[in-house]
Formats: sequence, structure tokens, C-alpha cells
Amino acid sequence: MLKQLKVAQINCFDGAGGAERVMWDLFKSLQQEGQKCWIIVGTKEGQSSDVLEIKNSKFTKKWIKFWEKTKTSLKLRQGFLLERLISAIATPDYSIAKKIRETTGRENFYYPGSRQILDLLPNKPDIIHFHNLHGEYFDLRILPSLSNQLPVILTLHDTWLLTGLCYYFIDCPKWKSGCGDCPYLNYYHTRRDGTAYNWEQKRKIYAKSKVYVATPSKWLMNQVKKSILAPAIQEARVIHNGVDLKTFRSSDKFNARFQLGIPSDAKVLIFTAIGAKKHPYKDYQTVHSAVVSLAKSLPAYKILFIILGDEASPEKIGETEIRFVPLQKDPTTVAQFYQAADIYLHAAIADNFPNSILEALACGTPVVATAVGGIPEQIKSLKHKASYKNQIMHSIDTATGILVPPNNPDAMAKAVETLIINEPLRKRLGENAAQDARKRFNLSLQADRYLAWYKEITEKHKNREKRRNRSAN
Repeated sequence: MLKQLKVAQINCFDGAGGAERVMWDLFKSLQQEGQKCWIIVGTKEGQSSDVLEIKNSKFTKKWIKFWEKTKTSLKLRQGFLLERLISAIATPDYSIAKKIRETTGRENFYYPGSRQILDLLPNKPDIIHFHNLHGEYFDLRILPSLSNQLPVILTLHDTWLLTGLCYYFIDCPKWKSGCGDCPYLNYYHTRRDGTAYNWEQKRKIYAKSKVYVATPSKWLMNQVKKSILAPAIQEARVIHNGVDLKTFRSSDKFNARFQLGIPSDAKVLIFTAIGAKKHPYKDYQTVHSAVVSLAKSLPAYKILFIILGDEASPEKIGETEIRFVPLQKDPTTVAQFYQAADIYLHAAIADNFPNSILEALACGTPVVATAVGGIPEQIKSLKHKASYKNQIMHSIDTATGILVPPNNPDAMAKAVETLIINEPLRKRLGENAAQDARKRFNLSLQADRYLAWYKEITEKHKNREKRRNRSAN
């Protein structure tokens, strides 16, 4: 009988984001397989007893007490410059990390609670599985010592570990050689460029680390192999994110619309992103412009465009309505929106392997998306005049959507128009999408691949420890 593994997954939050969903789905699947699992987060939002929170706050309290004591001992008058400065530093809601980033551009790694993550667990884990290490909660400098004690897997959901600041480097190649003079500082609300310093700090940390790296897309793995993280890698694998097919599945479209209060006679388009209108990487302007074009080119059609994950006033363009729906945390409700839609739209200037596309496909909803990052690995694109030319094209027998060039609302509008007016084509692509999701993006397949890898890694680690002990004796 195989030994039960003890697995600790670590992430900034346990909430509703993409990385959080991947972590939770894997957590539940591993528990069902009989493994002992915990989740450790920077900020705990849920109530699960298996989720443990890193205690950075207790160190912050010590910081506050120290400066309050300093202010008292100096007997400073209220309103003096030094008193105002110390009061700001000692304010409970003062974010050290935020101020450091704003004033110097340097990323803050001072999160002392993360140095005690193993002490939070009732048992020493066999493996530590990290997800997002950004999010102002983790001291990256402990990675060398931690990875030399225990096997450490890093699952990259974006490119932050490879750069001096950016979650996605978009079209900038500087992450390969040292960053500096960053063209995207405005994305991160910082006044100074500390990207060269940050990049060098990360390079030094990785030079002393030993890690296993997983990415959901081949695209991201190709970037990893060119990066400062590459020398630290013991082994790397591409493991696609999975979808809970019990929740995200084909269902009766009209029933889903009835449940959500969506007109049964409308052509329904949907786009999902948290804070879609202002999201730095989701290209809301492209999908909005595409829908405006559709309203003009198809005036006889009643089109409803739903933006799921944002709040704003509705818009009306002829027979076309643009409707905003706040973030929905219940996966069943999210699935109903995909099931109610005729087409899922996804425009991004940079992306990795978005869960929303996988969920839409699993619900039998064909996808029109920009061909960036790992998205072309998710969608089998129909050969179409608006398609992105550098991608593999599929016939109607296998296609699951249409890929279009980024920043091109006209191409997106043409692709969507084709699927709106050609119902048999749209229906066939939806059927292909659900079938392909079952084959390639099944959550149990993802969990099985990780579990098999965990076992390989822990066995190698155990054998190395035995050899090390024999050599010592």
C-alpha cells in the first residue's frame, strides 16, 4: 500500500482568483485520493480548518509598538515633521511594502511570518507546493533554505518570478538580461524604477535554490527555460490546469437563462474577469469595440453582452445591451452563466492559461479569444478569415473556437459574427469544446499528474537523504 503523502500548498489568498481556484481544486482532489493536505495563505478569507494563515501581523504589531514607544520617549509635539513621520510609520494600516514599492520601486521581502510556515503545520510535510509568491506575504529569501530541507514545487501562474516587477512582461525582452528602465511601471503604481535591483535579488536567490517547476502551458515553460529561474530547476513539467466537470458541464441553455433572468431570444456573449474594465492585462476595450461593431453590423439581432466580475451602469446600442454582473464566488452560478451563453469572448494583451476559457469550453460554449500566451494551447481554432495566422487551424470536426490577433476588435467582431449567424457551426464548435475539455482538461487528470509527480519527487528526496546519511557515517 502506498504511503499517504503530506502536502502543503501555499498561496497569497484562499479566495476566488485563478490561482486560488487551481489550488483549491487540487486540494479537494488530493483529499479524495486519501492524501493529507493543508493550505497556507498570507490572508485567510474562508473558514476551513485546513487553511492556515501566515502570522505576519504579529511582527507588524511589534513594529507599531516600537515606533509608538520611540515617539513617546522623544517627547515630540504633535504636528512636528518628525512626529508626523513616526505617526505614519506606526499607524496600523500603514503598509511597509506598499510604501517601499512606491518610493523606491524595490520589492519588499520582509515578511518574517513566512519564515515560520513549517511551524504552522501539525506534521512536517513531504512536499511544499507553492503557487503565487507575490501578493505581499512571503519572504522570497527563505526559498534556498526551504528548498534544501524539503522538495519544493513552484507552479507558475504568471511571469512574476522571472522579472524585476511584472506579472507579465508583454512585449518587453529585458527580463532575460536584467530588467531596468521598465516601460510598464505605471501598471504597478510605483514612481521609481527598481526593476534591475529586484531582478538581481531574485537571480541571487535562485542561484542557491533547488526547485521543481510546473506550468500550465508550454508557452510559459518556454519562458522559464530562458529565465533566471532556470539554474534552480531540478525538474520541470507542463501540467494543464483542470476543470471540475461535475460543475462546469453542458446543460440546458434555456433553463440556465431562466435561472439567471436572461432573455431566451437573445444572442448572449460573455466575458469574465475580476475588475474587467480596469484590469491591466484583460483587454476590455477590444471586446467592447467588437460588440459595438456587432451592434452596427447585425442591427436585427438582439445581442446581450455580459461582463461577469465587474460593476458598472448598463449600456444600450440599438438592440444590443451591455450588462455588468458583480463577481460570483459560487462556481455553480458561474457555470450557469457559461451555459446560458452562445459564445465566450476573451481579449487579453497578456495571459497564461486562463481558467475562464477552460470553464467555458467545458460548458460547451465556443470561445473567441486573442492568441496570446498559452491561450492557443487551450483553443483549437477554426480556420477563419479573422483567425490568427501563426496558429494551427482546425476543421469544423475538431475546432472549439476561433483565435484572433490581439488588439484587433475588427477581427474579433468578424469571428463572433460568423458564429452568431451560423447556428449549426456554433453548435458544432460547442459540442467539440465540451468533448475536448473532458479529454484534456479534466480535473482528475491534473490531480493524478501532480500526485504521480509528488511520489516520484519524494522518493528521489528520500533516496538522496539515505545516501547523504551513509556518506556522513
